[in-house]
Amino acid sequence: MSRSSPAPITRTPRPLVVLAIAGLVLLVGPLIAIVVRAPWSRMLEIVSRESALEALGISLGTAAAATGLSLVLGLPLALMLAGAPDGRSSVSVRIVRSFVTVPVVLPPVVGGVALVALLGEGGIVSQPLADWFGVAPPTSAVAVVLAQTFVAMPFLVFAIEGAIRGADRRFDLVAATLGSTPTRRLVRVTLPLIAPGIAAGAALCFARALGEYGATVTFATSIPGITQTLPMAIYGELALGDRDAAIALSLVLIAVSVVVLLAFRDRWVPQVAR
Repeated sequence: MSRSSPAPITRTPRPLVVLAIAGLVLLVGPLIAIVVRAPWSRMLEIVSRESALEALGISLGTAAAATGLSLVLGLPLALMLAGAPDGRSSVSVRIVRSFVTVPVVLPPVVGGVALVALLGEGGIVSQPLADWFGVAPPTSAVAVVLAQTFVAMPFLVFAIEGAIRGADRRFDLVAATLGSTPTRRLVRVTLPLIAPGIAAGAALCFARALGEYGATVTFATSIPGITQTLPMAIYGELALGDRDAAIALSLVLIAVSVVVLLAFRDRWVPQVAR
């Protein structure tokens, strides 16, 4: 009696396919709706408004600055997490990694409140700085950059840490055997090996910072021409009842984010790209 060959293990049962399609519709449907409802005849007029261009410029500038700050602070943090002895089981590393993860799962508004408590008026850090050195709490684009860095840096840290753990350590061992110093090995061996991971992490960090709203509006407030980013401008247009303007500006933000993510698609979803 012949036995039929078993079904491929990757084959998805039909009920799950239905649920998968429903999930895809939930993810893609709103984006399609934005494209369908977009005021294409007024698109150029809306996006070329002075307020829209200012908001876009602030968003791009602060997101780039937040990405740069995240690289300066996040790269050493990722190296520390990935280079710790027995990093996956070390209690201290687990604690540090948990703290790095908190901004990812924390509601953005709560993150903004936390930043206010730390650096806002009367904050536990800003108040002594104001009393002793006359340094005022950040209220300009600096506040926007700090808020964006708070929510976006973890994405960069985890991307770089993953790249370090996935890199071939034999090159580093050979360089160490030849007498190269740790700093020289880092610059000449490790960083070139993980450069694609750094680029991918920076792209994710930039995209997250570009779309940040909750922590930014709570900590930096929304001041047109100073701290009002594109997400704030979109919400402002909705509050004023101009849905067409909100949709048009949303399309601009979606387009910029998609371009950034697609440029590094092979790095942040390598298993899919293959």
